[in-house]
Amino acid sequence: MCPVKMAALRAAVLALAGLGLGLGGAAAAVPLVIWHGMGDSCCNPQSMGYIKKIVENKIPGIYVLSLKIGSNLIQDMENSFFMNVNDQVREVCEQLAKDPHLKGGYNAMGFSQGGQFLRAVAQRCPSPPMFNLISIGGQHQGVYGFPRCPGESSHICDWIRKTLDLGAYTQAVQEHLVQAEYWHDPLKEEDYRKNSIFLADINQERGINETYKKNLMALKKFVMVKFLNDTMVDPPISEWFGFYKSGQAKETIPLKETSLYIEDRLGLQEMDKAGKLVFLGVKGDHLHFSEEWFYSTILPFLQ
Repeated sequence: MCPVKMAALRAAVLALAGLGLGLGGAAAAVPLVIWHGMGDSCCNPQSMGYIKKIVENKIPGIYVLSLKIGSNLIQDMENSFFMNVNDQVREVCEQLAKDPHLKGGYNAMGFSQGGQFLRAVAQRCPSPPMFNLISIGGQHQGVYGFPRCPGESSHICDWIRKTLDLGAYTQAVQEHLVQAEYWHDPLKEEDYRKNSIFLADINQERGINETYKKNLMALKKFVMVKFLNDTMVDPPISEWFGFYKSGQAKETIPLKETSLYIEDRLGLQEMDKAGKLVFLGVKGDHLHFSEEWFYSTILPFLQ
């Protein structure tokens, strides 16, 4: 091919790439960012590694980034318990901003606590843009108990329970125990609002950050998956942004009855009216779902 034609072809390919198109004219797959849950790691072949693999198999050419917090898998797992969440979110924002595959935007999928952590990314770090946020078992109003813990982490969770009982909202615990940072005590709402260094901030409990609201509302879809037989999250309705009615720990209320929604502090009411909020229920315990369910229900939000 002559140099002139080669240069013209190269220019055309670059133009198509800029539009997110391949030579066949089909839109390129939107990249996906995954954040694992408590006690897990980025690349466990039975969890996040498996999810990455099945997504790549079903969506040819997709770029999937499974987030690793730390320099190795052990650190990644330990950081899911002991690294300040605000520092984790800051580190992830830096990772995403430096990744050339993500400069045109991406979808995000968080598992368990990774769901609320990715929501913090959406609210705090709008560049590169997040398109769809899929929260699979994320606890968006926090938790008030750890009835059961994953895998080999039961001894750590026993220690976590004792620490939370002693003083969830003390500065030392807040800064060094991840689960304390989304601990939401409905019997101590004022302590929670005043001293929670992560969840109370991203849920606008101490005032309205208009940037948070604007950035979250920029999502195309915010998908929340609740496990209908969840024995790990207390209360399970937190996975749909509901929580205990203030002042007690028995009766729960859905998102639409919370002050967060009624006052529209995060823009969730407006997003709901625009059809941007998607509430999905799946039979099973925490993070238990079938491949078939994932393919039929979740995959469409990634394509």
